[in-house]
Amino acid sequence: MLIAVDFDGTIVEHEYPQIGEERPFATEVLKMLIAERHKVVLWTMREGQLLDDAVKWCAERGVEFYAVNSEYPAQFMEAKPDHLSCKLNADVFIDDRNVGGLPDWPTIYKIITRGKNWKQMIRAEVMSEYEEEEPPYPKWMFWKTKKK
Repeated sequence: MLIAVDFDGTIVEHEYPQIGEERPFATEVLKMLIAERHKVVLWTMREGQLLDDAVKWCAERGVEFYAVNSEYPAQFMEAKPDHLSCKLNADVFIDDRNVGGLPDWPTIYKIITRGKNWKQMIRAEVMSEYEEEEPPYPKWMFWKTKKK
């Protein structure tokens, strides 16, 4: 699977042009996805030295990207020919600007590895909470209610 990941606000807190603090579990999840043979692409608006700094920051933490701002490892999109689009053809995009916001990284990992979407993950979580609880009883069934 080709996975495009934003940097600012997604892997790190948004402090552009500086590099913010790492978001909890971001690099751990990325390393797990890479180890599972997913092609993880850094997909960011950073360019020049700021982009080099972001790539270096990730590499220092063990995250080696398949490609940067491109779906092909040898093609670096900063100096792209006019006939190439800057739009990636990724299977999954991980970005803090998603509609509904960015889930936490452990949830992102579950979504990708279980082949579920965000709606299915939320539904499963809500249903598991209902299964754990005893169903509510009407007030007139006072003998079935738990004493606190």
